[in-house]
Amino acid sequence: MASSAAILPSKMKAWTYLEYGKSSDVLKLQSDVVVPQPRDDQVLLQVVAAGINPIDFKRMLGMFKNSDSPLPIIPGYDVAGVVVKVGSQVKKFKEGDQVYGDINEKAVDHPTQFGTIAEYTVVAEKLLALKPKNLSFVEAASLPLVIETAYEGLERCHFSAGKSILVLGGAGGVGTMIIQLARQVYGASKIAATASTGKLDLLKSLGADLPIDYTYQNFEDLPEKFDVVYDAVGQCEKAVKAVKEGGEVVTIYGAVVPPATTFMLTSNGAILEKLEPFLESGKVKPMIDPNGIFPFSETPQAFAYLETGRVTGKVVISIIP
Repeated sequence: MASSAAILPSKMKAWTYLEYGKSSDVLKLQSDVVVPQPRDDQVLLQVVAAGINPIDFKRMLGMFKNSDSPLPIIPGYDVAGVVVKVGSQVKKFKEGDQVYGDINEKAVDHPTQFGTIAEYTVVAEKLLALKPKNLSFVEAASLPLVIETAYEGLERCHFSAGKSILVLGGAGGVGTMIIQLARQVYGASKIAATASTGKLDLLKSLGADLPIDYTYQNFEDLPEKFDVVYDAVGQCEKAVKAVKEGGEVVTIYGAVVPPATTFMLTSNGAILEKLEPFLESGKVKPMIDPNGIFPFSETPQAFAYLETGRVTGKVVISIIP
């Protein structure tokens, strides 16, 4: 791997899009993209793996183009890689460090043109953390956006030990993290979670006490109500019917129905640092779809798989095998 600025290439391969549209139409591999240079507070990473998320294809479709960076765009928020150059103000990291993070501080407020599905990317120091030693680069790249979203939502609804929670979309990228954090980090008294029939055992293995098959059971009709409902799928209207009087509902998709609240993640490496002991001990585990690891050359297939909406956990692109 590159170890000094003197031998870094000036051009790189990257998947880019020059116009908004479906990934199958607009995503193209370019081999002559200029390697970005880090500002004073940034590091340059050699990307080893990049996680992709629904926000990537929503952005590609132009769903928040009014607040996006100018085209052309290299997609990708999540990264795991090796520091190859540091800006003059960087204190935490040095060349050779193995790091990971979500490179966009504000998810839909001018996310960077230079995303993670490339051989190199630049990232602000404060958005990164050292990669847990027990995790591969692919495992680490699956985590930042989803684990930080899970954590921020639980913090916003004041979740704490002894409270019960219902997770809508328990088998998805964010849902699998909410269940694990609620159990391992916060000490939930009871965890219920929804998924389709074939994913109920997974919910139990993650720590759910009550897996709910949404294909034949309406969670909002259950006599039991919950202190917190975390809606990771966009069913807010039903979610508010499942919360206890005085409880809290947080949603990350779709229309918001009072008393629910919503938020957009603010990426922060400090969250990853705080959760590191739970990751290094194996109490909280990355969740990658059994068919969800794709080589760099098959990035369009990775997006096609993500866009089915049937992914369990995460999809990750391996840039360096």
